Amino acid sequence: MNDFFKQIQKYFNDVKDTFSIHLFNIGNSSITLWTFLYFIILAWLLFSITAKLRKWIVYKFLSASKIDLGVRLAVGTIIRYGVLVLGLVIVIQTVGINLSAITILAGALGVGIGFGLQNITNNLVSGIIILFERPIKVGDRIQVGDVFGDVVSISLRSSMIVTNDNIDVIVPNSEFITSKVINWSFSDRNVRFNIPVGVAYKEDPEKVKLILLEVAEKEEGVLENPKPDVLIDDLGDSSINFSLRIWTSSCITTPGKLKSNLYFEILKKFRENNIEIPFPQRDLHIKDTELQISRTKVEKD
Repeated sequence: MNDFFKQIQKYFNDVKDTFSIHLFNIGNSSITLWTFLYFIILAWLLFSITAKLRKWIVYKFLSASKIDLGVRLAVGTIIRYGVLVLGLVIVIQTVGINLSAITILAGALGVGIGFGLQNITNNLVSGIIILFERPIKVGDRIQVGDVFGDVVSISLRSSMIVTNDNIDVIVPNSEFITSKVINWSFSDRNVRFNIPVGVAYKEDPEKVKLILLEVAEKEEGVLENPKPDVLIDDLGDSSINFSLRIWTSSCITTPGKLKSNLYFEILKKFRENNIEIPFPQRDLHIKDTELQISRTKVEKD
């Protein structure tokens, strides 16, 4: 029996000696294999606990409030990162590492990382501003630069926009802060479109107006209130230019389709009523003196 306990004691001593192997030094602190494993275990627990804490804050603690989900996510993320930083400081001190030994190294790394991560930091700050100020939100129809589509997700670094072609476009959040953004549904999903239509000068403007209003009233995507309206926009070189003004809330994601449907019906009604749509014409006047000069040159040649 004594031999058995001696073997167990020897085994634990061997394990202790193995975990006491010196790996490297940080300042005056000696890092052993046990120190390294102890730090990894505590760090893993810290990240797991903070992830669960974030979910609890977002979906439990703040779920009963009227705070938007995006704001709740931002608050939960900020709290998690704050707890992570504080927890990592405590863990480092717990394992016996002197923080003053890595202050200079951390400062140098911080300067280098700061220059290298300026864009990322800019996007993170922009993401926090977006989540709190809410200039855009999930479900909005927006246009930023040449990207036009629906916002499907907003994160701290970037946002996802889906176009009408079902293409996912990832836009850095800084674009929404530094660039001009058109939000088609920020406060109201009712949007007015102006449909240009030109007819010949011989046509009766009042008749054209009635036809355009009839077409607009029959289109399902056009709202009855506010009512459609027709204005004479311009007296062009070869046509009277009308503007059919219609309101819609269901077709802001497919304005091209709405415009096409209206034009199909307008062309049909114009043919039924013999309304002429002119095309640009130019008259070319050639002076006789220029013709005479040309003839003279040809005869000489």
